[in-house]
Amino acid sequence: MTLSAGTLTACSGGSYCSELQNYGEAVKNFKDLTDPETVDKIGTEVKKLSKSSPDDLKDDWSVMSDYLAGLEDAKGDPAKVAQLAKDSGPKVATAGEAIAQQGKDTCNVMIAS
Repeated sequence: MTLSAGTLTACSGGSYCSELQNYGEAVKNFKDLTDPETVDKIGTEVKKLSKSSPDDLKDDWSVMSDYLAGLEDAKGDPAKVAQLAKDSGPKVATAGEAIAQQGKDTCNVMIAS
């Protein structure tokens, strides 16, 4: 499982949209789920978005936040990361799709789910 972002465009919806664009930049090249420094950076962005997101995305950002917390707890252990991806993958994918769609529709920010 990877978190990645596609092309970003201008943001038109205030603080949340600006933070979403920052998140998109942070995850653009995020491929290694075992890199604690990168996981921490993404986790910081997810925490910000959890707080500023629209009400209809609060649960989705909570799923993402929990997943990143799990990656942080794994401390780069490939077996733990793989198990977390197996256990959380479907929920994370669904949340990512909802976040990406809302980002496109409301913020004019393209994020690959």
